[in-house]
Amino acid sequence: MSRNARINTLLLLLVAALAVIPLALGLGDHKEEPFAGADGEAETAITEIDPDYEPWFSPLYEPPSGEIESALFALQAALGAGVLAYYFGLRRGRRQGEARAREAAGAQDADAGVPTGADGGRD
Repeated sequence: MSRNARINTLLLLLVAALAVIPLALGLGDHKEEPFAGADGEAETAITEIDPDYEPWFSPLYEPPSGEIESALFALQAALGAGVLAYYFGLRRGRRQGEARAREAAGAQDADAGVPTGADGGRD
């Protein structure tokens, strides 16, 4: 198994452990909504500290249900992942293209009998 394959396997196992351990240990069982987001936790903490707190503004769009809110969040995450994947794929493709161009230029120099010095350049 290559070094990259071992690293990828280790990372996948780590991600799986991060997803399974909280469920296996029963973290959050004492709460009504055990895995609510940070926004809900912050709202609860603020109302405990200052029950008369008034928010500065209201959301521009309030989804009609939690399922729609979750779907919009998942869509946002998927779009972000797609943009990142495109960027990294583009970078890798450019790097591979440059390597092929260098190889082709080296092959042309070898075919033409152009000597290359120790510094790799031509005089």
